[in-house]
Amino acid sequence: MSKVTIYDVARVADVSLATVSRVLNNPEKVKPKTRERVLTAIKELGYRPNAIARGLASRRSTNVGLIVPTCSRASASEMIDGVADIADKYRYSVFLNVTHNENDIANNAWQNMIASQVDGVLMMADKLTDDEVERLATDTVPTVLLSVKDLEGRLPAVLIDYELAAYEATKKLIENGNKDIAFITSSSHHAMNDLKEQGYRRALEEAGLEPRVLGLYTKFESSLNAFKEFFDNNKAPEAALAVRDSVAVMFMNAAIDHGINVPQDLEIIGFQNTKYAIMSRPQLSTINIPTYDIGAVAMRLLTKLMKEEEITETQITLPHSFVWRQTTR
Repeated sequence: MSKVTIYDVARVADVSLATVSRVLNNPEKVKPKTRERVLTAIKELGYRPNAIARGLASRRSTNVGLIVPTCSRASASEMIDGVADIADKYRYSVFLNVTHNENDIANNAWQNMIASQVDGVLMMADKLTDDEVERLATDTVPTVLLSVKDLEGRLPAVLIDYELAAYEATKKLIENGNKDIAFITSSSHHAMNDLKEQGYRRALEEAGLEPRVLGLYTKFESSLNAFKEFFDNNKAPEAALAVRDSVAVMFMNAAIDHGINVPQDLEIIGFQNTKYAIMSRPQLSTINIPTYDIGAVAMRLLTKLMKEEEITETQITLPHSFVWRQTTR
């Protein structure tokens, strides 16, 4: 007979892993009816919590969960450094969960993290549904979003003003005399990319110019072909703003391969100021996002939430800046 697990208890009691975990460790935080249902399932199944895990959970140490969709992005690694440095100052243990699937973050990844007895969660997730946000916001374990936000402000978040940053970057391209300015974005929905697009469109509308939104970016390999096909079959824009540095560099390389001069014939601005901006030739002008600071500030905010300290601001916007290099005039 296979060993009964916490997953079996959650299934029989028809609750989340997080709820089972709270019944075992913080029962006073669970509604009596729900608590009774979980306890009944535990008794019927003969579930025995792992003694070592329970012993670790009972210690006074603080455990923080950090959930990211990938570590391959340069911005993600810098943000993790910011989280880790502040966590080290507080002597927290940080458990990293790399999902490789943004659609999984608010379901299995988050529930598994809660079941691991973390005291708080930091999360990078750009594809949260309204129901998922509502569930995370009402849970007793505090969760802070990194570099993204719930547009209704239900979850604490640390990020920059993406709309304003894109607006200012587009204004710069307009001031340089460009009229045909493209916005290079993802072919799939990302909430923060939508904010960037809003800023781009606002600047064009004020200047009386028409937008040219190109949803060309998917995954790295397929994007290279998409950019090549674009320049094979379309007139190149005079300027472009891309949602990420890596996207800007791929677009620029495809343009150069088609004999287009950067920045004389095509100006390009990226987003984030990652290593790609420095490594590209010509070097990329970009919007600087303080990713390390976002991680550090989010960790400090989560600390206050875990300690139930008074907080005056849960939506923290850090300042962005611009780094002008060789892809703009």
